[in-house]
Amino acid sequence: MAARINKKRTFLFVSKVLGKHIPVDPYTSLLSGAALALLLYQEMNGDSVDSDRMTKLLDMAVHGLIHPEFAKEAYQHLLAARLVLPKPVVFIGFAETATALGHSVYNIFAEQASYIHTTREHIPDLESVVSFVEEHSHAVDHLCYALDTELLSGTEPIILVDDEITTGKTAINTIRDIQSKFPREEYVVVSLLDWRSGSNLQHYSELEQELGIRIKSLCLLQGNIEVIGSPVFNKDTEQLDREAIFECEVVTTYAQDGMERLEVSSIDSYGEINTAPYMKYSGRFGMESQDNLELDQGVKRIAEQLRQLRRGPKALVMGVGEFMYLPMRVAAEMGEGIAYQSSTRSPIHPERRPDYGVHSAAAYPSAGDPEITNFIYNIAPGQYDDIFVLIERDVPHERMKPMLDILKKLARHKVHLIVLTSERRSGGPTYEGNSN
Repeated sequence: MAARINKKRTFLFVSKVLGKHIPVDPYTSLLSGAALALLLYQEMNGDSVDSDRMTKLLDMAVHGLIHPEFAKEAYQHLLAARLVLPKPVVFIGFAETATALGHSVYNIFAEQASYIHTTREHIPDLESVVSFVEEHSHAVDHLCYALDTELLSGTEPIILVDDEITTGKTAINTIRDIQSKFPREEYVVVSLLDWRSGSNLQHYSELEQELGIRIKSLCLLQGNIEVIGSPVFNKDTEQLDREAIFECEVVTTYAQDGMERLEVSSIDSYGEINTAPYMKYSGRFGMESQDNLELDQGVKRIAEQLRQLRRGPKALVMGVGEFMYLPMRVAAEMGEGIAYQSSTRSPIHPERRPDYGVHSAAAYPSAGDPEITNFIYNIAPGQYDDIFVLIERDVPHERMKPMLDILKKLARHKVHLIVLTSERRSGGPTYEGNSN
């Protein structure tokens, strides 16, 4: 656990599988989503499921989660099973923390699945089909930009994917908004953790009665928590380890992925517009099962290029904010000695104790919106030979500099800023900083 710097909710469960606050094996994160997909497959198929096959798949998933050295084997086995749900469903992953988790749940199903994740980015060229509030969060507005206006207009079950359910209010707010615009009968809420207790357990039932719907909950771990009092912050805690005696160079590389782009712009809190195109199949704009092949091929192209840039046995691949799934997939394709994690906008107090979840923290203004503070947690100087940061779209270099200034004090050899592009860029990589 760790203390959140947030009056609405003062605690955080620091996940060892999510890939947000702690570097993890990328296959562990992918497997956590696959395990949830198995539970959903079992639930929706009911008595028609092959119980022996299901038991073997579940045992393999659990074994891989408990023993990370078997996570790759377990994940690849589950993916090869090519599970198909008995009817079409729409998956929605919650930004920012569960964007990759939601995508990894959806990706296990070979057919009849659609996916979109909510976003907090403002894209004035598009209209959000649903919007809702996450009441406990430091950033409350969720938007949903579905390019296919029919994505939510059917009667398919909607599967809401979140990393953690504490009160259930976020899911309830989402269901209310969807039901008011796109009514249907069935919702499923899947999560890694479910801590609901007391009256919160009744809220889904009350909503079912009120709206005439069915809500099912599935999770990997369920329990009860009781939080008493408020955290006492140690003001003397260093925000970032200062033992680094080197400052490595930063290399910017444009990696050609060959994937389709969406020509829309974003606008930040200062009113500044970024016209760089978005990746169409990141999950932010909706995708169908038939779109997965393009993303799979793009991942392989990127990973092949990045493998050539590795210089040491240990490397970290980083996603940025909501852009988590594709970097996670790339990390999984980059060979041995790779860890994965993402930056986050969640403010957490660092404390160097064995029983505490966040040992170091570094804050900087977001490249996408400098009004927003982003954080990098739990990376020690020299822990990795190379750090690869993948960004979805180009941004002015001066906006990237605060994050890069932090990372170049952490990597032992080199920081690679990887800007993804659909076409080959001329000029090659650019460099900054000194290597000592």
